[in-house]
Amino acid sequence: MINFVENDSVVRKIWGKSDTILFIFAGASAEFALNKAVDWLYFTGKLPSDPLGRLFSTVRYAKKIVFSSMDDANAAIDTMRKIHSAVEQNRGDVIPDWAYRDVLFMLIHYSIAAYEVLEKKLSDAEKEEVYNVFYRVGIRMGLKELPENYIEWLPVRQSHLMENLQKSEFTIDLFKQYKKHLGAMRYKVLLEGQKLVVPKRVKELMHFSNFSIITPFIPIYKFSRVIKIDDLLKNILLPSDYKAQINELDVHKD
Repeated sequence: MINFVENDSVVRKIWGKSDTILFIFAGASAEFALNKAVDWLYFTGKLPSDPLGRLFSTVRYAKKIVFSSMDDANAAIDTMRKIHSAVEQNRGDVIPDWAYRDVLFMLIHYSIAAYEVLEKKLSDAEKEEVYNVFYRVGIRMGLKELPENYIEWLPVRQSHLMENLQKSEFTIDLFKQYKKHLGAMRYKVLLEGQKLVVPKRVKELMHFSNFSIITPFIPIYKFSRVIKIDDLLKNILLPSDYKAQINELDVHKD
């Protein structure tokens, strides 16, 4: 059986741990809110009404792709495309291709950024490996104008950040929903976590400082994983309603 992602790939290491995934979606939640096409996420009403549920739904698709056979992963990608096509049909409009690319680019950037915050710096070859996995996802979805490798992607990513992000009423409302569903303390943790992984352009638009109060606690958290109390910390920091979903994110722990 051929897997979509090799068993020893760094991509499986990144997407096999709940804490890394949570940092990926912490960062993506900020950039999603700034995207000029965020109104598409409001069309069905699912994102603002249940942002955490939407997060776990998206995670399930991403993990299915990373940890499945080639056939099953391609089937999951095809399902995602059909879901978006149905939304387009209902709205009577087409999601712009650049918006699809933006989402793909977020997965690439935050996969790398989250792993480097919680684990270690990735080599150029490992970054290329991350890019290649999501490049193949994009090709399967029929996306156009995707750079063929990581190095060529970097300036395109920067261009997208400058052209496709803006702070709007949707941004403000979505952050209000994050706070409503997380509570004040957890919302503060989200904001501080976002500072660690979002690119400079997102920081500028959100008026984030370069310093995060979480930074000094990262080594402590890494040690908590060694002595196996990281689950306790995650249960404290995340809503109890999602405890089961959080635990399911862990494929393995080194």
